[in-house]
Amino acid sequence: MRALLSVSNKTGIVEFARSLATLGVELVSTGGTAALLQRNDIDVTDVARQTGFPEIMDGRVKTLHPKIHAALLARPGVDDTVLQELDLERFDLLVVNLYPFEQTIAEPDCTRERAIENIDIGGPAMLRAGAKNHAAVAVVVEPADYGAVLTAVKSGAFDDQFRYELAVKAFLHTAGYDAAIADYLNTHNSAAAGHLFGQQQILPLVKRTDLRYGENPHQQAAFYEYGRIREASITEATQIQGKELSFNNIADADAAMECVRQFYEPACVIVKHANPCGVAVDEDGLAAYRRAFSTDPTSAFGGIIATNRSLDAATAKEMLKQFVEVLIVPEVQAPARKILESKPKLRVLVTGWWDMERVSGVEYHSINGGLLAQERDIKLVNTADLEVVTERSPTEHELRDLLFAWKVCKFVKSNAIVFAKDQMTIGIGCGQTSRVHSTRIATMKAVDAGLAIKGSAMASDAFFPFRDGIDGAAEHDAIAVIQPGGSRRDDEVIAAANEHGMAMVFTGMRHFRH
Repeated sequence: MRALLSVSNKTGIVEFARSLATLGVELVSTGGTAALLQRNDIDVTDVARQTGFPEIMDGRVKTLHPKIHAALLARPGVDDTVLQELDLERFDLLVVNLYPFEQTIAEPDCTRERAIENIDIGGPAMLRAGAKNHAAVAVVVEPADYGAVLTAVKSGAFDDQFRYELAVKAFLHTAGYDAAIADYLNTHNSAAAGHLFGQQQILPLVKRTDLRYGENPHQQAAFYEYGRIREASITEATQIQGKELSFNNIADADAAMECVRQFYEPACVIVKHANPCGVAVDEDGLAAYRRAFSTDPTSAFGGIIATNRSLDAATAKEMLKQFVEVLIVPEVQAPARKILESKPKLRVLVTGWWDMERVSGVEYHSINGGLLAQERDIKLVNTADLEVVTERSPTEHELRDLLFAWKVCKFVKSNAIVFAKDQMTIGIGCGQTSRVHSTRIATMKAVDAGLAIKGSAMASDAFFPFRDGIDGAAEHDAIAVIQPGGSRRDDEVIAAANEHGMAMVFTGMRHFRH
């Protein structure tokens, strides 16, 4: 049996090669891999001996040779004559993984020239050749498979199904590699051209895990990771305890974390079915949690909680008084960890600390037969961006509540209405086909929670097409409104606000969320 070894990731390769040699496998290798094996006293033949041609161009050309690919592609009983004419022996085992392109481009100081230099050429060619001929060649790309391969070598033969599974992994390996290269270069090319979207979108997605099921038990599901964006997120978080995350857990946790990341002050966000049901900021994490929970205790049951402060024992103890599905925190203090362990099924995700500066990029939404792509909605507004359109300007206190409500509104499903007072949500109306009905639901929820809308600020994710939304808020004594503006009836809506003595500001920015 002959094996060709050429690996960038050298994890376990010395032990694997030594075991192969002990089993009588003839080893052929390239450049750095061959040198490593020789330093470890493992008998190996340099690939140049097979080709009769030295490595050139600093190793850029070493395996791109007919004698290498003939030995990989030769079909037993079909191509034996060609091998005899060339005085070649076929390879039975190919062990290859590729230049670390994705690790290279993940480095902050990576230049395009350096990225391109780390594009492997010979490796993918060998993998495709060996995987195409998997009836005769076992192709290995993952160090995790070394043990199973050694077991097969010891048995004297590779099972056909095992060869096939290894070939599938090889093609996935090269496809993912090519996707990462195309994605990187396409992104740079699009940026240079001033747009985000190229003619094709090729996403290098890697499966993190299979999920028990999807949104419903009859649906299969899995969780995939897109490696290009590296920032604090649910994808990058560490689960320190609790049951396996479900499809809905992951989706809701993402919504909760993205919302809480909007705030510099100690903040807490509680999410239920992808919508915030309670949000507040305060002097510390415990106070913020208590106020967020008070917005809608009914909906908070079985919800997802996210906070932007280190979790202390007092806050953990308070949170565990209710049923929580997932808790998301940047850090857990040791005493709090002990308290959380009393609820072993509680899923706890630790994200690490994040930079308030958001990473721009593209997000996707699948439809039947296609994919919608759009720029991530990461823009915020500040006081200088607001246009006061009413006779009365908002007070400084009202302005703070308006901007708070606007941040929350961005994460509420459209049509979205948020009432807020003293940096706390009072009532949230979401996902309705009419903005006036969202207003009614928000006021109803406030009443159910025993909270008064009087003196609150109202945020709307899009403009009011009629004055009825303003009239409805005024019935409950809301005193300020923030909305994008831009309706044909803006004058009518502004007049309604003036009639009620309300202050209203336009953002010029809409935040639909479907």
